[in-house]
Formats: sequence, structure tokens, C-alpha cells
Amino acid sequence: MKVLIVEDEKTLAYEMEDFLKKAFYICDLAHNIKDGLEKIELNSYDFILLDLGLPDGDGLSLLPKAKKYNPDAAYIILTARGNLEDRIAGLDLGADDYLPKPFSLLELQSRMQAIARRKFNVKEELLSLGDFNVDLQKRLILFEDNQIELSRKEFDLLSYLFLHNNRVLTRMQLSEHIWGTFADDDYDSNYIDAHIKNIRKKLNAWAPTDFLETVRGVGYRIKK
Repeated sequence: MKVLIVEDEKTLAYEMEDFLKKAFYICDLAHNIKDGLEKIELNSYDFILLDLGLPDGDGLSLLPKAKKYNPDAAYIILTARGNLEDRIAGLDLGADDYLPKPFSLLELQSRMQAIARRKFNVKEELLSLGDFNVDLQKRLILFEDNQIELSRKEFDLLSYLFLHNNRVLTRMQLSEHIWGTFADDDYDSNYIDAHIKNIRKKLNAWAPTDFLETVRGVGYRIKK
């Protein structure tokens, strides 16, 4: 999943970036409202982590503009300002959560995972996908008691399609959210197709993958 960190404390911003990258998120950074808005206008994000005390204004002023360009993103406010009014204002503007500083990076990850579970209506630890089971937390896909070996990007691609089940995702969307870049040429597009082919080959060795559909000329979807 793709994350934008809007934080002017550069040490904290880089710590969050490093931590989340190790947890398999794709991260962009902005250190002020201007740079944050430019990135939000150009890119689509799954999460936007927004500091309030930015050098060129109040981060809350960015929230309505951000939601205009990224309505499907989840927003977490990060701030040292602990007063109730700021928290209420952020939630009223559409933030999904509020995390006061200082905070644990593990807590941040836990909050993000909780939001993702709510957003995608994930209620169980082990999720059904055709004849397979998927454990998103442990990053495993199983057939009965057998673990299927997928590469990191193959699992990211399959799980992202799984979370957006019944929705057609274009190659551009998949490239941006899994690789952090747009699929704007044949090379990138074929790269995604090759990963889908490898996923099908590995899973078909155990059971049919009729749930993983190619939508010609558009992209892919998992149909449940």
C-alpha cells in the first residue's frame, strides 16, 4: 500500500518512512503543506499521515483539499497538540484516527492495520480465497496446511487485489500502489502481467484460480 507522510520533523519523518518500508509499504515524504498538496494532487494514496504543526500552516487546512483529490485514502493525524478541540476538528473534517506525539511506530502500524481491516471489512485472521486461505498479517497464502511460496511483490499484488475484491484495478493503479510508480509504458504493463502469470502458475499447481480474472484492455480483479 502507498503512504504519504506529511511531517516537518525530518528525523521523525525518516524514521516512519524506514519503519513502514520494512513493513512493505510504499512511502512518499512531504515536509510542508505546499509539497504535501502537490503530491496529493499527482498521486493516489492508501494512507496519508498528517502532522498539524507544519511550517507553512496548520495541517488541518490540508485535510479538505486532500480528501478532494484522495477521497479513498485513510487519514491519520499526528500531532504534539493534545487539546480536544484539535482532535474533534480533525475527525469532523474526515480524519480516520488521531495519534498524539510522541508515539510508538508499532502503535502507528497497529492503527493503520486496524483502519485497513475496517475499511475492507476484514473480520477474521484467516481469509478465504477460492480453495486458498490468506493471512494478511503474517503474509501467508495457504492451501490446506501447505504454504504457497510467493515473492514479496507477488503477495503484495495478490493481497491488494484481494482487499479490493470485485473491483477492477487497472495496471496503472496496481503499479502505483505496489511499486510506487505509474505503469505508463509497455514495459511496466508487461511487468505486472508477468507477476500475475507467475501467481496463477504457483497457485494453479494446487487448485484452480478462477477467482483471479483478467479484464481485457483494463486490468485485473479478484471476483468473490
